[in-house]
Amino acid sequence: MSDTLSYEFSDNGVATVTLHADGTQTVNEILIAELTACLTALSQNARLRAVVLKAQGSDFCTGQDERWQARMLEHDQDHHFDEALELARLLQLVDRMPVPTIARVHGQTVGVGVGLIACCDLIVAHRDSRFAVPDVRAGLVPAMIAPYLVTQIGVSAARRYLLTGEHFSAQTAQQIGLVHELGNDAAEIEQWCDIWLAAVLQNGPHALLTAKRLIASVAHRPIDDAMNSDLAHRLAHLHRHPEAEEGIRAQLESRLPRWRST
Repeated sequence: MSDTLSYEFSDNGVATVTLHADGTQTVNEILIAELTACLTALSQNARLRAVVLKAQGSDFCTGQDERWQARMLEHDQDHHFDEALELARLLQLVDRMPVPTIARVHGQTVGVGVGLIACCDLIVAHRDSRFAVPDVRAGLVPAMIAPYLVTQIGVSAARRYLLTGEHFSAQTAQQIGLVHELGNDAAEIEQWCDIWLAAVLQNGPHALLTAKRLIASVAHRPIDDAMNSDLAHRLAHLHRHPEAEEGIRAQLESRLPRWRST
């Protein structure tokens, strides 16, 4: 438990990280630092199998803390650069977590909050939730979240919602690819998390890490001889990994692989 978040680690290796232990639903430099520290520690835990990211209170994240914004007016350009890099490191950490990440979204999700969920692998949201990236309305741009958001929703949708700053519904978020599933209430959202966790916990931990790296590697690259050679090398290397050998033998012997039986 910290000032801004808490987390639980279950026996099956699932870590649930809950934002806003202080009840603010906003982002500031303290939340960024503490979430970075929490996820860094979790990523180094050999027992970790999945991370669920959720929030307390009525909203997932309502954007930047106003007191933090006020302090920013007193900072020089070098300080802004350093804080932007801290946010960039957090987003990169979420994006590159070695296990599947699930975001449970409700209420308002604004600005950096949209960036956080865009870095997650699986996102379920309450049907009444709302989203916005309104930086341009304050004369700014969502620079640090833009790479992840454009990857998630595409250039066309990014042009609309980053240039207008308008709010959009959970249904629209699902249509443009920001959200995968919608739930009518907390029970349905929890059910989707359970379905996804049950699925990923059947899979080889090393294979999941490799699959995440594979997706990042092939995105937006031409399918040419260089890519095919790279993919063939990856697959050949993976076949000799102990986890793959165990998984293949388990299938041939009609039994559970060790990562499931234990």
